[in-house]
Amino acid sequence: MSRPIRCLVLWIIASVWLCAGTESFDQRIEKTPEGFLIARPGYAYRFPRDHASHPGYKTEWWYYTGHLQSESGERFGFQWTFFRSALRPPKPDGDERSTSRWAVRDIYFAHFAISDFERRKFHFEERVSRGALGEAGADSERYRVWIKDWRSEAMERGTDAPHRLQAPGLRYGIDLIARPLKPPVIHGTDGTSRKGRARPQASHYISLTRMEVSGMLRVGHGPAAQNHRVQGTAWMDHEFGSSQLGKDQVGWDWFSIQLEDGREVMLYIMRKQDGTADHFSSGSWIDADGTTRHLKREDFRVEVLKKWKSPNSKGIYPILWTIHIPSRRATFRVEPVFSAQELTTGKSTKVNYWEGAVRVRGDAEGRPVQGQGYVEMTGYAGAFRRKI
Repeated sequence: MSRPIRCLVLWIIASVWLCAGTESFDQRIEKTPEGFLIARPGYAYRFPRDHASHPGYKTEWWYYTGHLQSESGERFGFQWTFFRSALRPPKPDGDERSTSRWAVRDIYFAHFAISDFERRKFHFEERVSRGALGEAGADSERYRVWIKDWRSEAMERGTDAPHRLQAPGLRYGIDLIARPLKPPVIHGTDGTSRKGRARPQASHYISLTRMEVSGMLRVGHGPAAQNHRVQGTAWMDHEFGSSQLGKDQVGWDWFSIQLEDGREVMLYIMRKQDGTADHFSSGSWIDADGTTRHLKREDFRVEVLKKWKSPNSKGIYPILWTIHIPSRRATFRVEPVFSAQELTTGKSTKVNYWEGAVRVRGDAEGRPVQGQGYVEMTGYAGAFRRKI
């Protein structure tokens, strides 16, 4: 092949790849037997596009947790989560315009929880929708996801656009603006967060690790309802992939920590049936300037100091921890604001899990530190086998 022809062929291949976009390119390389994309190394992230939905993957979620304080000094934690679970992959040609408005391709779930620190009360609500007739959905061009009047969306199109979170709940409700203070963090290595040994056991995992939050929180309902103007800090996770837990995995522990000096830590521990941590557990250390360092399983150690038995599910959860990260000379004591922060999701994902606000104290690189965060634990009230 002559040099001009060879160059022309390469140009055509490159043009098709660029026009198709990274997600389409991945589709041609590797899929599950059902036709869903597999999270693969080398994924080229594009923001703000990658805050939006990725319909080629089976499972996707947008996850906010945060700490709020009212003008009167009352403190609250909140969790605000949307899940998308696909029933079938998109059509190969990408043309869904002929599909009936009654057709269902995805099921959507939403969880909304408030931890009321002063009253030591935990309030939880859930929703599920098959998405027909526009009742629920997730936009694939710009960040917008909703179930009826519960919604989360980017207010502008820029990379650092603020997000609006609206959940008019029954006894507690929020209408918050969350502004990213740092660029997105990509967890894992080479754009992929591995969760197990099998090749499909991976995801593309993005976090906005520090968001400034302001808005309104409603406590109570009817004439007695009180509206609190609140401010605080939030963490957002966005994850998409097409895998489930391995046969020898029963659940996970996830820690998000925001230190007052501007640094953050994320750790997830994939737990095996014998209670040990899977080799593919990992995490991230994020410096104040946004520099991110990947943490392998051997780079950290988590000790359980105390346990708590749920009166609802009878699950026995760790409830006090010490975290050691030797490379940062860091030791943290992580303690819940109160123990009873378990979600029983019988109307949606049908999974019992613990998701709660925590306080953090310790030392890092020779200096005392303190902060706050959230912890999530699954598989303690039965193995996590629900395919969502």
